[in-house]
Amino acid sequence: MATAARTFTRALRTSARPAFAAVPRAAPRTAFTAAPRSGVAAVRRAAFQQGGRRYYSSESSSSSESTEQKSGSSRTAAIAGALALVAIAGYYATTLSGSSGPRTAKDYQAVYDVIASRLEENDEYDDGSYGPVLVRLAWHASGTFDKQTGTGGSNGATMRFAPESDHGANAGLKAARDFLEPVKKQFPWITYSDLWILGGVCAIQEMLGPNIPFRPGREDKDVAACTPDGRLPDASQAHDHLRNIFYRMGFNDQEIVALAGAHALGRCHPDRSGYSGPWTFSPTVLTNDFYKLLLDEKWQYKKWDGPKQFEDKKTGTLMMLPADMALVQDKKFNEWVKKYAADNDLFFKDFSAVIVKLFELGVPFKEDVKPFVLKTSN
Repeated sequence: MATAARTFTRALRTSARPAFAAVPRAAPRTAFTAAPRSGVAAVRRAAFQQGGRRYYSSESSSSSESTEQKSGSSRTAAIAGALALVAIAGYYATTLSGSSGPRTAKDYQAVYDVIASRLEENDEYDDGSYGPVLVRLAWHASGTFDKQTGTGGSNGATMRFAPESDHGANAGLKAARDFLEPVKKQFPWITYSDLWILGGVCAIQEMLGPNIPFRPGREDKDVAACTPDGRLPDASQAHDHLRNIFYRMGFNDQEIVALAGAHALGRCHPDRSGYSGPWTFSPTVLTNDFYKLLLDEKWQYKKWDGPKQFEDKKTGTLMMLPADMALVQDKKFNEWVKKYAADNDLFFKDFSAVIVKLFELGVPFKEDVKPFVLKTSN
């Protein structure tokens, strides 16, 4: 079954991208952060100090001419050396340090392309793609935001540290963080905070989802900024819990249901969340199937030793969590489940808008940094 599903989903990804009503592609914009100038200024000052020597009238004209020629050569060499130092200093300041200089959409496209090229490098990982776990990393890094205190969110990448990395809801996300580590080494100028979100954006788009505008500008923080456990949704809970969690971040009922559509991707693992199985038959392709299956399939309790979850009666291979079932059990939630099940274009439009909102919660972007859409690899 897993091999057949993997073959099917790969066929979908390699075929033409569907003409869904996705967010229009925007022209690339520039991330306007000025590079530090102090190091460059110091090199220039040194160049001027070494630029020549003082001449006296007691020197003969021939001696002066010879000296001037030598001095001219010295000045030329000094200036050339200073320019080389400026270039080296600029390279280290903008490429090898964590604080980047002005970065354009082209720079982030290069990072995107590397991530996209590696998504299916390990055929044995889950359903043959790291895409779903990258979406989960970006989601969980962002979903800790608290609008009352302004803490949490994607600005900080604090899941790098314990205890946040050890929170139960983040079990298994080390795989995603480790996957992105070589990308960070290749592009050391990008912050972990931006990289994790860019990884999620790339994964959604490469799994045939809608365009997700990306805006850079997140900064990494230290362990002191880690958020307390309990800010992410508990899959074993019902509608009241969902509203408490998502209202805390600033979402409404429609946005809660739209975000849940990400469950079309990936699967649960007994050694991580405790639950087991995929939500859909195509776990590496984003569609509105999550909503369709919620409504169309008959669901029953799974008989096993694990936590309470549901399985479809027809095949017994799909699963739903208690929090998923709450979306059809609650009248207001169910209205949006039906709308998204009936209209994939509507789902894509609303999902793109709400996932961008989630990814940007609490991030103090500079006013002149605008979002842009990165090109997919297919």
